[in-house]
Amino acid sequence: MRPTILILGGTTEAAELARRLASLPLRVITSLAGRTRDPARLHGEVRSGGFGGAEGLARYIEAEGISIVVDATHPFATRISPNAAKAAELAGRPIIRLERPAWRKTEGDDWQDVATLEETASAIPPNSRVLLALGRQHIAGFATRPDVHFVVRMIDPPEAPLGLASYELVLARPGNVGDETAFLHDRRITHIVCRNSGGSAAYAKLEAARKLKIPAIMIARPPQNFANAVGDVEAVLDFIRTRLG
Repeated sequence: MRPTILILGGTTEAAELARRLASLPLRVITSLAGRTRDPARLHGEVRSGGFGGAEGLARYIEAEGISIVVDATHPFATRISPNAAKAAELAGRPIIRLERPAWRKTEGDDWQDVATLEETASAIPPNSRVLLALGRQHIAGFATRPDVHFVVRMIDPPEAPLGLASYELVLARPGNVGDETAFLHDRRITHIVCRNSGGSAAYAKLEAARKLKIPAIMIARPPQNFANAVGDVEAVLDFIRTRLG
């Protein structure tokens, strides 16, 4: 019987891990939270939706005969990661955390670091034009700033009105540096609001902001403690090979 790897996914790194594991004699299951309506195709099996807390995930691990759990969820997914660690402990299975490194400020960057969404809304200067690069579940808190024009970029259309006094909704994925530079320039963006998610997929907007001298209000990652964490796919593959012999 093939060993089974459960990837708690939803990130570029999780998709890359599934692709790399597909060439090995393993059963690979990627679990998605289900927030993206039309996710990209993944290698291996895919399930969508929650588990019912740590206990529900532990039951799933046991029922599916999971050999190793890989928590490759988003750095801001603060609920699933503790549940995954607890579930792996309950089920007696090894778990490894794959977390891409946070972005670091470089020469030419103008970042203001904040800890919460509430701080972020207050940090925006009056009458700004802001690229709001956040998920739809994080938009409501900015309704307190009717003086600000928001350009809201997301992948899926919101299910309800955003509740912002002045905004433009753009349904699109991030582009390359040239695309992002044109995007920011054409919309006369004065500030960017984003989370320090790390990775390469969304970094181009910050490179474009550096080029255009646009400040960014950067939401810091929430503090989390992982007993076993690595920063790249290759390290996870090494862990899996070692564990499975």
